Amino acid sequence: MTMTKLTNIYDYITMMENEYEQPISLDGWEWSMKEHIHTSFFYKHGRLLTGNADDKPVKNITKPLLNLQYRAEDIDVKDIELYVDNPTAYHLSFLVKKYHDDVFVVENDLDTFIDKTNESKVDYGLGLVKEMKGVKPEVVDLQSIAFCDQTDILKGPIGIKHFLNPAELKDMESKGWGNKENGANITIDELIKLSEDMKEDTDNNGVENNTPGAYIELYEVHGVLPEVFLDDGDTEGYIGQMQIVGFYKSKVDNERHGVTLFRKEEKVSPFKKITRDEIFSRSCGFGGAEEIIEPQVWTNYSVMRQKDMLDSASKTVLKAIGTDFKAQYPNGLKDVDNLQIMEMNEGEDIGQIDTTPKSMALFDNFEDKMMNQAQLVASAQDPLLGTPAPSGTPFRAQERQVIEGKGIHEYRRGQFAKFLEEVYRDWIIPHIVSEITRGTQFLSELSTEEMQYVADRVVDNKANEFIKEAILSGEVITDEQVEIFRTQAREDFVKGGNKRFIEILKDEFKGQSVRVKINIAGKQKDLDLMSDKITNIWRQILANPQGFRQVMQMPGMAKSFNDLLEISGMSPVSFAGITEPVAQATLSPIQPTLENNQEEQNA
Repeated sequence: MTMTKLTNIYDYITMMENEYEQPISLDGWEWSMKEHIHTSFFYKHGRLLTGNADDKPVKNITKPLLNLQYRAEDIDVKDIELYVDNPTAYHLSFLVKKYHDDVFVVENDLDTFIDKTNESKVDYGLGLVKEMKGVKPEVVDLQSIAFCDQTDILKGPIGIKHFLNPAELKDMESKGWGNKENGANITIDELIKLSEDMKEDTDNNGVENNTPGAYIELYEVHGVLPEVFLDDGDTEGYIGQMQIVGFYKSKVDNERHGVTLFRKEEKVSPFKKITRDEIFSRSCGFGGAEEIIEPQVWTNYSVMRQKDMLDSASKTVLKAIGTDFKAQYPNGLKDVDNLQIMEMNEGEDIGQIDTTPKSMALFDNFEDKMMNQAQLVASAQDPLLGTPAPSGTPFRAQERQVIEGKGIHEYRRGQFAKFLEEVYRDWIIPHIVSEITRGTQFLSELSTEEMQYVADRVVDNKANEFIKEAILSGEVITDEQVEIFRTQAREDFVKGGNKRFIEILKDEFKGQSVRVKINIAGKQKDLDLMSDKITNIWRQILANPQGFRQVMQMPGMAKSFNDLLEISGMSPVSFAGITEPVAQATLSPIQPTLENNQEEQNA
């Protein structure tokens, strides 16, 4: 069956589901996306493909290594910085960032969206997200995919299978499902009734239900499909479209029939993807669970063999010399009392066979090797897992291990950051601009740096007002008076604490271009390492502050100090004040210029 012979979406879905069951060949490597997702899911949760049982112990080494990668490759919403693309409007960048961090992220739960995308990327090597009518994109659970192009998921149509109960299905009426104006050939109420009718009554005829409880199976299909699927005509050609399709089994002919709840033209694909360790001609990259399948398999093999040996060692097996023992004790010594005297004839003896497993240590060593291999491929060295270093390990050596071990994770975080920037630029920023253009007020907690910035702006504005009023009143004020006023104004502002109401005026952002960048540099810093470096710098400065200032005035020394800071991963701007000479303040009166000019004219 080929697509050109298909005349309806229902046959197409059936055909594509069957094709999705079949593996593809990657230069001789037989790979199935469905099987890949299934296996990765099972191994992550400590499940065996052959079924878990009491006599099949499992030692899950996959989950802790995946947990490490979630943490190491995560991006926090605080690392996402929105700014106005206008160098003269820095205050607007401050406002949009605070609105994003304190209001927009919380209201739309974007942190959860980022975490789920990251987990999917790590687990399966693929994160697939879908644009929604709301603000927050949806993370597509890869297990819900009914069919797609296994070589590149965005190249072909994508089918997603949903199981909705009647209440959830009724909620979809608000999205236009079941409305004939949106291409539906059945209402939601009619489909719910059909799904109830197709359930067999086990009390009357003894036939088991054919439906999964109260859930209704639906297919959400996106992609470029035959145009005939959209208009039921004889039109040839292809067009982008979205369809919501359901199936029911008729009692009349006992056949599976399809119905449509929604179908519309869709010009732009609503999906974006991110792959981890991309593999050519494969939709999923090399996933975190996949890369440690072999160590996990052989670890399970080892613990199963150890379980068999422990079962053997737990048995007490006796050996006897003589012919009367078996006749006298046919059930062994189970019924023998403690300290009971047993009479033996000459030449007879009884003893216990040693069943201690001699090779248990070999399996322990084998497991250690498998765990080491898993940690190697997952870039999860002991320090990253939180395992204490062996006694006597130098701090610097362990510090370097942590830094080097984070290398591949930082590389992947960089890729993830680029992906999130694209999602923000295309899907999220338009919503933010729409919200703030209407104006808003919100409570925000300012950091130390933000308090400093806002305090400087507030004090500058109040000082300018103070000077202007003095000049207009004909008063003569000095720099000292202005400085006293600024000091008092700053103290009054700081007394209010760091929680402040921020108001964005209506149309304040009208015509402004908002951009996004994700700063992951801060996450690359090891806190203990940075604290150690800063402590050393301050120790040297405080030991001889005057001498340090004098040295910084020597040609080339200040530049060398800045280079040292940059190599250490710190910003020279943060230390700019201590490398500059202290200027001696001179006080001079501020003349009321307007009044003087008026007196000169009168003279």
